[in-house]
Amino acid sequence: MAAGESPLHQFEIAPIIPMEIGGVDVSFTNSALWMVIAVIVSTVLLTVGMRGRAMVPGRLQSIAELSYEFIANMVKDNAGSEGRPYFPFLFTLFFFILFCNLLGMIPYSFTPTSHIIVTFALAFVVFVGVTIIGIVKNGVSFLKLFAPSGVPIFLLFILVPIEIISYFVRPISLSLRLFANMMAGHTMLKVFGGFVVSLGLIAGWAPLLFIVALTGLEIGIALLQAYVFVVLSCLYLHDALHPGH
Repeated sequence: MAAGESPLHQFEIAPIIPMEIGGVDVSFTNSALWMVIAVIVSTVLLTVGMRGRAMVPGRLQSIAELSYEFIANMVKDNAGSEGRPYFPFLFTLFFFILFCNLLGMIPYSFTPTSHIIVTFALAFVVFVGVTIIGIVKNGVSFLKLFAPSGVPIFLLFILVPIEIISYFVRPISLSLRLFANMMAGHTMLKVFGGFVVSLGLIAGWAPLLFIVALTGLEIGIALLQAYVFVVLSCLYLHDALHPGH
């Protein structure tokens, strides 16, 4: 890290292809570039992995098959059998977030999920989607989600407002969790990287070792946050499909 450079400088969005439509800035930025790269890398990995379909799978095929089975079981366990039609979306969501997180670990890259606008957009799509699914599948019965059966009437005056607030807070909590973890981890890496540079070879080995350990932790967090985001999406889907439970 250069002297005097803020560790938050790595999160600055820079336009690559400046564009403006109707006075609105719609420039193609470094964030958009790395989201496109994440889509391309994940698509190529899964396509190449499943191209051969060998009886004895190679590494890429094993990764593709295990990933498919992992997400399929996640959807079945958390959303139930009725959540199966939404597997393609959840599978795509998992890999998009995962590769946005992992590619951000490459030096001089950019982490789209370190921006709240990106994570909120993903969470908002999930929120609107499961709400529409719940209304279409259950009609007026969808409102049972805010008033579970078997609850005494006098408690409904307290429970219903709490349930409504918690429901509409879902996209905020879902997006903040992913954004905060990505931003905090990358900021710490940048700070300790600055210590290594400023302390030199003699005293810089300690923060360097910490960076190595923190990098491994960040890779684990990148995987975990993609998993948590999709698991919670599955649980929200389950609530939409079974509002009375």
